[in-house]
Amino acid sequence: MIILGIDPGIAIVGYGVIECKGNRFKALDYGAITTEANIPFTERIRIIYDDMTTLIDKYNPTDLAIEELFFNKNIKTAIKVGQARGVEILAAVHKGLNIYEYTPLQVKQGVVGYGRAEKRQVQEMVKMLLNLKEIPKPDDAADALALALCHGSSLKFKEMFRMK
Repeated sequence: MIILGIDPGIAIVGYGVIECKGNRFKALDYGAITTEANIPFTERIRIIYDDMTTLIDKYNPTDLAIEELFFNKNIKTAIKVGQARGVEILAAVHKGLNIYEYTPLQVKQGVVGYGRAEKRQVQEMVKMLLNLKEIPKPDDAADALALALCHGSSLKFKEMFRMK
């Protein structure tokens, strides 16, 4: 199974593509879709949509794991990121992916085993679980890989209980 993890954004959309085989996870690709602040918002979301569909076409994932948004300060930024997140989900829906949403707490719990883990702990676990030489950069890509790993682990956990 191939999972696409997305750390939603408008300026930076982190992505991570992993393959799950049995209890093993392998990173296929990771990085960021970026848009410049000085271009119109409509152009920015078009770039995100186009790049998302290109990623999906290239790796043919079955599932999208995306972070639920949490904002407590800048409402204007929250609305723009929320709109971009909608476009990111729409690209996946148009390509027939199953959509799964996870809170930051669930991701930390799923990857580190502790819901209040520090960002650095999550990054180190992503590196270890995917047998990478270094922590993925930018941070948004590491977060996206963590989302994909959280989803993959969640599926493995559900499989264990179905078998018994």
